[in-house]
Amino acid sequence: MRTTDRRNFIKDLGVLTAAAGISSIIPLEAFALDKKEFFQISLAQWSFHKSLFDGKLSNMDFPLKAKKEFDIHIVEYVSPFFKKKETDRKYLKELKDRTDSEGIQNHLIMIDGEGHLGDLDDKARLIAVENHYKWVDAAKFLGCKTIRVNAAGNGSAEAVKTAAIEGLGKLSEYGKKNNINIIVENHGSYSSNGKWLSSVIKAVNNPYCGTLPDLGNFKISADNEYDKYLGVEELIPYAKGISAKTNNFKEDGEERDIDYTRMFEIIKAAKWSGIVGIEYEGTGLSEDEGVKKTKALLERVRTKLG
Repeated sequence: MRTTDRRNFIKDLGVLTAAAGISSIIPLEAFALDKKEFFQISLAQWSFHKSLFDGKLSNMDFPLKAKKEFDIHIVEYVSPFFKKKETDRKYLKELKDRTDSEGIQNHLIMIDGEGHLGDLDDKARLIAVENHYKWVDAAKFLGCKTIRVNAAGNGSAEAVKTAAIEGLGKLSEYGKKNNINIIVENHGSYSSNGKWLSSVIKAVNNPYCGTLPDLGNFKISADNEYDKYLGVEELIPYAKGISAKTNNFKEDGEERDIDYTRMFEIIKAAKWSGIVGIEYEGTGLSEDEGVKKTKALLERVRTKLG
């Protein structure tokens, strides 16, 4: 509604209410549009990897746990927990029916173990690309928008970069055909170098190819860690999601090794908004408590900066 039209509407409404003998004044703010939240919060399945590997929680039951126990209505899956049923339409339909009936949004699937998209061997790289096709199909069936992949390979930084651009480029074309984003996480080795990964995504030059910055995953090697704040700044222009990694908490509820306020100031300065996934990976708390503390931390930051 244009400003002049809106003013006339308020004026006319005031005349009508006065004529009807209504003495209360309706504030202008009552007609303001709701502001979009800085970010929404999702729950990454990896937060419960111990329970899932131990058989205490199933892939099928995970979404309902997110909603019922944490009041989180957006979920992120991890490929191994499908237990080779990613092409089983009956299984996928049951999962989709469950989430649809509960009003739960299937956001993304994190893919591991399907080969190196930056493999220097052309044949091996092509196999890796094609191994991911079924996950694009599964994501589309479930109503997800995205799959997370890894830009991995063995060789020099430049050689792997060239291979990763080719592998991601081919996979992203398949993603584009199916309206599924292909996003890369900083997940160790070269990919944890923000400058390297951002240059790969830029070279792929496909709107369906982006990043998933993990706030706490910038370890290139055992003795080499990239500046996490610089890394997020470099990756955020291409981000189609964010992974809110937590491990340890201080007494005040802040993450011990990551300044979340500083991180989200960087993210907000880039004018980014979207979905931020909780990924608790610590050992000091139970999985449930770790998720609760991470959610509380994100909500505080969102209130503070939003």
